[in-house]
Amino acid sequence: MKAKAYKIVTERLIIRCYQPEDAVLLKKSIDESLEHLKPWMPWAEKEPETLEAKLERTRKCRGQFDLGLDYVFGIFSKDEKNLIGSTGLHTRIGENAREIGYWINVNFLKLGYATETVKALVKIGFEIEALERIEIRCSPNNLASQAIPKKIGFVHEATLKNRKKNLNGRSEDVMIWTLFKEDYLKSSLTSFNLTAFDIAGNKIETSSIA
Repeated sequence: MKAKAYKIVTERLIIRCYQPEDAVLLKKSIDESLEHLKPWMPWAEKEPETLEAKLERTRKCRGQFDLGLDYVFGIFSKDEKNLIGSTGLHTRIGENAREIGYWINVNFLKLGYATETVKALVKIGFEIEALERIEIRCSPNNLASQAIPKKIGFVHEATLKNRKKNLNGRSEDVMIWTLFKEDYLKSSLTSFNLTAFDIAGNKIETSSIA
């Protein structure tokens, strides 16, 4: 089933599907954060890309979103003049499940934006997209990244040994943090305040969760 939520508004953020016109902000945000991103994001090694490449990337993100292939969101300031980071409800872990990924611009670190974003996607995932399981995967060495699922109630299910290559070509471990729907329903995350909108800009109610 294709995703319903295209835009999410929280207290400080607008989290929405990328549009081609976001290419300039995306390039700026990545370019100024490269040294911060390279240790954790393998794709950052291929940066900086040209503006034309970023334009194609935003088009691809929008196309995949519309086709139900993957769901990547930009994290914007409320006035949408700054791209604070990027996130996603990725489809790579199976049916009725999504993996949340995220990165934050170096100029907006330690302000709680990643936590605010993850809380929003968790609520959207369970209450609107009818998911049964959400995962976050990160390196055991990325203490800032793993602090987020730990803080908001995900369970560290496993650390997979030698599952991906780092920038030096060496194998490294991957932590899996998981939250199931039944545990979400018992948590304070259900009270997180947001407004969601569909592809046509219509408000989506989040109170009809089964």
